[in-house]
Amino acid sequence: MGIVHIVMFEFKPGTSPETVKDVCDRMLALKEQCILPTTNKPYIKTSVGGRDNSPEGMQHGLTHAFVVEFANEEDRNHYVDKDPAHLDFVKSIGGVIATAQVIDFAPGVF
Repeated sequence: MGIVHIVMFEFKPGTSPETVKDVCDRMLALKEQCILPTTNKPYIKTSVGGRDNSPEGMQHGLTHAFVVEFANEEDRNHYVDKDPAHLDFVKSIGGVIATAQVIDFAPGVF
């Protein structure tokens, strides 16, 4: 069963628009950079993201969101725990991210 991985960021005050764009571009680039060792192929099924534009006012400071889809829990777990491209990305953004929130779910499982 597939896994949907949602990531939301709040950037630190004073982060330049260029830096925000770079982080977002690099987050989306993980779709091609994350390679599963058993297949030597990219394993992220889909990856989309963008800047918040909700009129509801419930963002609590979060400004950017990404939705990443994996084929199964094993692929998601590899991404989170072992994938060097993802782990390097996470380390690289610590200086500009004020808050990061992540939630994962299997569609239809409640």
